[in-house]
Amino acid sequence: MELKLKNPLVFFDLETTGINITRDRIIEISLLKVYPNGKEESRTRRINPEMPIPPESTAIHGITDEDVKDCPTFKQIAKSLSEMLEGCDMAGFNSSRFDVPMLAEEFLRAGVDFDISKRKFVDVQIIFHRKEQRTLEAAYSFYCNKKLENAHSAEADVIATYEVLKSQLDRYPDLENSVDSLSKEYSSFNNNVDLAGRIVLNESGVEVFNFGKHKGKPVSEVLKNEPSYYSWMMDGDFTLNTKQVLTKIRLREMNG
Repeated sequence: MELKLKNPLVFFDLETTGINITRDRIIEISLLKVYPNGKEESRTRRINPEMPIPPESTAIHGITDEDVKDCPTFKQIAKSLSEMLEGCDMAGFNSSRFDVPMLAEEFLRAGVDFDISKRKFVDVQIIFHRKEQRTLEAAYSFYCNKKLENAHSAEADVIATYEVLKSQLDRYPDLENSVDSLSKEYSSFNNNVDLAGRIVLNESGVEVFNFGKHKGKPVSEVLKNEPSYYSWMMDGDFTLNTKQVLTKIRLREMNG
């Protein structure tokens, strides 16, 4: 089934130096941009992470320090990448928990604001896990009757994710062929205020902390009664996106 799109939909996958969003870096990004008229445009870039790639990460994706030593840094490609993503919705496999927060963090480090409020996200893994409870390789085999060659290659994974979503739409009549609907029902960002989910909206639409001793408490209330908590978070091992969101809330309350 072909996708019914209002905006271009970009399927993407990252290979990284590790899984710590705060400290690790992107070393490969693959994008498949699908336009509302069905046109497809793909691009894969290797990136110099400006840090050593751990052997355990190389063992997964096969990318070494030598492979990326002459590649551009993320900061060097950030502007052109942002322009390619402008006006697009996005989709990936396990993208809500890792790829989107990691990409947003890299953009912030490069001084480019990746505004999640301007786009919708579809995580194909969430659809898959709710329907079948498997991995990407199993999903590709189950839905597409194909063996996923070169798994953990960003390009192979992103193409497989695109094919899986189209097959999921064919298989499940209850899945609406609409990014609006898929994003609403199958994205973990629905209640997130920051990408990491440290701050979320409660049932009343109020921003509350989603971790630690103040879990469930309104952010504005905590910042008012315990101003030092803001400093603790700003000095802590939180993502730049989380710190940015926290600062926006603090400034809003101060100027309110």
